[in-house]
Amino acid sequence: MALEHELAVYKSKLPELVAHEGKYVLIHDDKVIDVYDTYEDAIKEGYAKFGLTPFLVKQIESTEQVHFISRLLPCPTSPAK
Repeated sequence: MALEHELAVYKSKLPELVAHEGKYVLIHDDKVIDVYDTYEDAIKEGYAKFGLTPFLVKQIESTEQVHFISRLLPCPTSPAK
């Protein structure tokens, strides 16, 4: 999976990062680069510093949100109606 290492760094640093809940963290390799007010600011800084090298921008949340996505299209293996 892409960015496994960066996600592990995020999880390990979360107790420190939670003071900035709602903001966005930029992580590259095993280093927290900085915390930003907006996603756009964090992404811009990530591209400016690292170009196309993988980096993680993630909103800081003390509790990870669960996202529910319903199936909007019929299942292709379902019998036609």
